[in-house]
Amino acid sequence: MTSIDFYFNAGDRLQVACRLAGKALAQGKRTLIYAPDAETAQRVDRLLWTWPATGFVPHCALHDPLAAQTPVLIGDEPAAAAGCDVLLNLAAATPPAFERFERLLEVVPREDAERQAARERYRFYRDRGYKIADHDLAGKAGA
Repeated sequence: MTSIDFYFNAGDRLQVACRLAGKALAQGKRTLIYAPDAETAQRVDRLLWTWPATGFVPHCALHDPLAAQTPVLIGDEPAAAAGCDVLLNLAAATPPAFERFERLLEVVPREDAERQAARERYRFYRDRGYKIADHDLAGKAGA
């Protein structure tokens, strides 16, 4: 069963997503960053080119010709992400096909509107019996 991690109180949601993608890469886990809209996908793509400042997180679009050899993918079709272990959700809704992944990462910003959507996703997973780990980023560097 998919294990789910919620990262609450993210100051910059996309920067936290990049940090989590880098951690998954260091653990040898292929990751799909689920970005259902083009603007979010472009923003996270640009950020991954510059974060971390002293390293690089190899990434590309889900349907790029190099996707099969790239450890971090960005896209809007989780069902098409063959071979990925981790799904990092940047959508307001529960991502489709999340149960195919070993882990699901949810990044929750401090803004109230987005927190409410995250609470609904949390209840959705909890009510279906998924194990959920909570991580409060308040006061942590980079949060």
